[in-house]
Amino acid sequence: MRNPVHPPVPGSEAAELLQKRALTGHERLDSLRLGKPEDIVGLRRLVRESWQRSATLQANPDVAEAPLAMDGDELEEYRRQHPLATIMPVIKKLLVQPSHDSGLLVAVGDDVGRLLWVDGDPAMQRRAESMMFVAGADWSEASVGTSAPGTALALDRSIQISGAEHFKRSVHPWSCTAVPFHDPDSGAVLGVVDITGTETAVAAHTLSLVEATVAAAQAQLRIERLTLAAAVKDKPRRRSAAAASGRTLYRNSLQLLGRDQALLSINGRTVSLSARHSEILAILSHHPAGLSAEDLCTQLYPGDGSAVTLRAEMVRLRKVIQELSPEAVPGSRPYRLPVELLPDSGQVLSCLQRGAHRIALEIYKGGLLPRSEAPGVVQLRERVSHLLREALLSDGSVDSLLKYAELPDAKYDVDLRLAVLKLLPPRSPKRAAVVADLERIETELKA
Repeated sequence: MRNPVHPPVPGSEAAELLQKRALTGHERLDSLRLGKPEDIVGLRRLVRESWQRSATLQANPDVAEAPLAMDGDELEEYRRQHPLATIMPVIKKLLVQPSHDSGLLVAVGDDVGRLLWVDGDPAMQRRAESMMFVAGADWSEASVGTSAPGTALALDRSIQISGAEHFKRSVHPWSCTAVPFHDPDSGAVLGVVDITGTETAVAAHTLSLVEATVAAAQAQLRIERLTLAAAVKDKPRRRSAAAASGRTLYRNSLQLLGRDQALLSINGRTVSLSARHSEILAILSHHPAGLSAEDLCTQLYPGDGSAVTLRAEMVRLRKVIQELSPEAVPGSRPYRLPVELLPDSGQVLSCLQRGAHRIALEIYKGGLLPRSEAPGVVQLRERVSHLLREALLSDGSVDSLLKYAELPDAKYDVDLRLAVLKLLPPRSPKRAAVVADLERIETELKA
């Protein structure tokens, strides 16, 4: 049976049939909760799989409104500091302005599915408020189930969702097209750009338009960064001026996975940290509210930690960070990071929380600071690794499980390989390699 990636041409007989099958599928949603996805037929594969994730994440199809994640001053401050704020003029020129009289809405969200800007046809904006398709609302799969913004982030690819393909029934009168927005330097997902409206929102030309707009916006962000870097090189004081203005072109990040020394990136500048400084920032990045000296010592040192030793390490760490960005220097009482710092381990946990297992696996490069014996790091390492493994065993595809099996974490994971054999067809050529791997494990463990 033909299983298209994109919905049929709006208004066609195929499009009408798709809607009938989707509505029938909604009558059988309990089958997903009972672990019987085969009872739901006629859906596009990506939609059926999204419904399965939505049910697993306990999204409720009968709740009319999406939850509000933030509003007021919190929303304004978050938008002001987000790198996507820089490229909003491009989005407005190419998408928002043409949509004002077209019956379409344009939404831009962050990397976890929270809408930051919603603009377009005023009448459609008022209608969309009834389902909370507004700035500050959470449209991730974990919250609302299948939708173009949430599913595009879950799969890290362009998505079109038509009418009753939405998991939430209140969204059935709507259709939408969404495209992830990637960091032009690192490739990490920064957010998503979406067009929502009537059937025209899933026309083929709509997808092309959104993809072209995202490409233009990504190029513009790259240009802004190069321009700023050149200006700072000529006059270093301009970096502080840019920071003071609240102009943010980068997501500050901390790379911890699969490496013994972390890479810290702030305002586009990167430095390799010592093992101890890596441990300190790994712990603090997962405790945004901060830790007392006593608590940080407990998480940092396997034995009885010395507050004097910790203070000396913090002095040295502050000097390193001062060179990158004075405003990012950690505070004390409690020890905390004054700027948002996104660890790759945190990205993995965030992806797992919203059911984006494949993206989590792409980000995961191995254990977090694998040689570290700091109690807080060991606990965090085990948590990330355990949650990723369990998520893949529960919902991962064969390809995802095989990719995970290549990681050091899974070198001797017998149960993982047995799970792969259960999923593989009896005559699959991939079975031989898995069986050989099981034999290798048995031989090495006996040696």
